[in-house]
Amino acid sequence: MSEPAPIAQTSVSGAEWLKNADLQNLFQLLNHSGEEARVVGGAVRNSLLGVSVGDIDVATSWSPQEVVNQARDAGYKAIPTGIEHGTVTVVINGSAFEVTSLRADIETDGRHATVVFGKDWKVDALRRDFTINALYATAEGKVIDHVGGLADIEKRVLRFIGEPQERIREDYLRIMRFFRFFAWYGAGRPDTDGLKAAARLKDGIHQLSAERIWAELKKLLSAQDPSRALLWMRQAGVLSLILPESEKWGIDAVHGLVQAEKDLGWQADALLRLESLVPPDAARMSEMGKRMKMSNAERARLEAWARLEPVKPEMSDMQLRKLLYHSSRQAVCDHIHLAYARARFEAVNSDEAMIKAGSYARLLEIAQSFELPVFPVTGSDLLQRGFEKGPQLGAALKKLEKLWVESGFQEDREKLLTQL
Repeated sequence: MSEPAPIAQTSVSGAEWLKNADLQNLFQLLNHSGEEARVVGGAVRNSLLGVSVGDIDVATSWSPQEVVNQARDAGYKAIPTGIEHGTVTVVINGSAFEVTSLRADIETDGRHATVVFGKDWKVDALRRDFTINALYATAEGKVIDHVGGLADIEKRVLRFIGEPQERIREDYLRIMRFFRFFAWYGAGRPDTDGLKAAARLKDGIHQLSAERIWAELKKLLSAQDPSRALLWMRQAGVLSLILPESEKWGIDAVHGLVQAEKDLGWQADALLRLESLVPPDAARMSEMGKRMKMSNAERARLEAWARLEPVKPEMSDMQLRKLLYHSSRQAVCDHIHLAYARARFEAVNSDEAMIKAGSYARLLEIAQSFELPVFPVTGSDLLQRGFEKGPQLGAALKKLEKLWVESGFQEDREKLLTQL
């Protein structure tokens, strides 16, 4: 492995999260006797990139048990969440911080690592995955870089620390993370060495749990524009491995969807983007949901979307309202979003597509704003008129409901009951 870049320094001293009183209390707890704590990873990276910061992770030269002892002696809650891997969650005034001791991997199997704790910040940096994730910030905000991460952030390059194939063999999830972080933070094309390593070692993904694969794919699909990452995943053979449903379907539709999101202010939606990559086949969506261990809500949404017939641009307002009454509003909106985005994308070269886009814009507004009416007749109404509980009552209710829907939801309760 080549020598890492010389240590560079800059500052995140103006970051709001660094001024957090609870975080500063944590620094005060751990910064003494020649030992230290520093913020590491995402908070530092995102601050330098000018994007929002989520969790604040802390690294320290103290051992895990020493962190637990000091926190409890100070009256703070210390939870040994992953103490065998060096991680302790310290809770200060309701704020939870994951504190991980400096460590080095002494054995890996592609999924898990056996670690040894130490006090060398450079060794800790060299065991991490990407250069932009191995930046540390002191209590004062000084950024410490042992691996050339600052230069890569400036160029928006996502680069493995050390030899890419070696890093991937340590944990095959890093293939997914390579494309996910590229989607979020990369520019241009992916690092060539990293891309080649991902392509060569992609079969290692089979060692990963379905939950981990889906979690990474969902995060990737939530990026502002995942289309470039998806393209390179396809080129490397990774996309067809984790999402075989996309192999013959293609990924072209995602480009128009992302553009529509930017132009029309739509919220980025990972599941809608997934729907743009796969065929609307209910059986295949059910199988995909099971294989990837999706939540019940995610599977239900995909299956409802796949079962629904395509929404035609010439559909009338009332036809759409009837469809919304009988179907899932989410499924209807998903179909319209995808069709609208596709029509807008094609409208650059087609007047017909431009007309379709206008129709879908109207239908989407109705689909999102229509308040579903409540059928005014109940089983009790029919019981009071001599019906007995059973199939006959149910059939009568369905018949009246059909008449009510066909009337455009206009017939009132008394008029419907007279038709009995």
